Order: sequence, then structure tokens, then C-alpha cells
Amino acid sequence: MNGTEGLDLPDSRGRTGLDRAGRDLTGNPDVKIRDVELLATAWHVLRRTTFDYRHRDGSWTTEQRETYDRGDGATILLYDQQRRTVLLTRQFRYPAYVNGHPDGMLVEAAAGLLDDDDPARAIRREAAEELGVTVGDLQHVFGIWMSPGSVTERLHFYAAPYTAADRTGPGGGVAEEGEDIETVELDFDEALRQTTNGRIADAKTVMLLQWAALHGPFRQNVDMY
Repeated sequence: MNGTEGLDLPDSRGRTGLDRAGRDLTGNPDVKIRDVELLATAWHVLRRTTFDYRHRDGSWTTEQRETYDRGDGATILLYDQQRRTVLLTRQFRYPAYVNGHPDGMLVEAAAGLLDDDDPARAIRREAAEELGVTVGDLQHVFGIWMSPGSVTERLHFYAAPYTAADRTGPGGGVAEEGEDIETVELDFDEALRQTTNGRIADAKTVMLLQWAALHGPFRQNVDMY
């Protein structure tokens, strides 16, 4: 059978037309899409896009960018305001390990890809799977493009309170997906200190902890701005 997986033939996840992403963009008159090439498709998708770009002096150039599309995600900071604790995860991250982290074991806020769910539903699922917590009221903190130079993902940040009674499951992640996740409960002030000494070196977690100190549940009664 002639054809290309991910284009006119389904790839391993049943997807076709993966070269169509971005071709119909019209929001920026200074960008005109010329072509989108599918470079690789596995769990995620790598594309190379060619486009014309008008610079501030009015001149046009033809540019190429490679984009890594892994879908959007969500993350959550679970906190106990009365006990001044936060509930985090610890797990092995090979990309960090291969790029200089001593053992690849990172302390992080629970997170995961949306997998066709809305962000709120997805993060409730991840909190249950990774930490064994049934989340009640959610606060949406912000939505951030974490690596906009090459990765399309937008990460939705949430916060929610928890108590011992909310820890209704074992957590640990989904074993069938290779997850082996440890639950880590930390004093908030200690967690914040660990963002300055390298023990917490995950960007989303640092951002959530700083938000909690500046604007969130552990904010001091001081107008900082």
C-alpha cells in the first residue's frame, strides 16, 4: 500500500493529516505559512514549517522552524494551609538525567497531558493517579507556554487545598505506563528553600511555589507590588 503514516495513512495512534497543523493560521498578518513537513511521528509529532516573515523594517524573509507537538498539559499544587504543607511527587526523569542532573530523580508538582480531556478534568485525574488525592475546588492560576521556541505545549496551572481525608487512593502513577511515583509531603517554607538550592529544579514546580508565596495560600499580608 502506498502512502505515508500520519499523512494519508493512520499512524500508530490512528492519526492522519498531521501535516495540516498551522496551514490555516491568519492571526498575524506578518506571517504567511508556506509549507508544513512531517518529520517524525511516534507518541508525539515533530514538524518543520516554512513561512514568510515580515520584519519591523518591512522586509520579508523566508524562515523555517521545527516544532515538537506533545499536546497540552496541566499541573497542580496541592496545599494544606493549616499545616503549611504541600504535596508533591518524586520520580525519575531521563531527559534531566542525561543533561546533568545527578540521579534524574526530580521533585515536582503532579502533572500530565490532557489526553483529549479539558484541563480541569485532566488534572483531577492526574492528582488521583499520582498522589491518590480526590481534588475538590480548583483554582486556575495561569496558562503558560513553557518552551515556546520549539515546543507547542501550553501548560495549565492549578492549585487546590487537600487534607488527610482527601487522600483516598494509593497514588504512585499508572504502572502500565511505566510510572513509579513517590508522594512527597513538604513543609512549604522548606519546599520554597529547595527552589534556591537546586533540590527542586523543575520549572513548573518552582513557578507554583513562588505563586503560592507571592499571591496564593501562603502569601504574607504585605502588598508586594
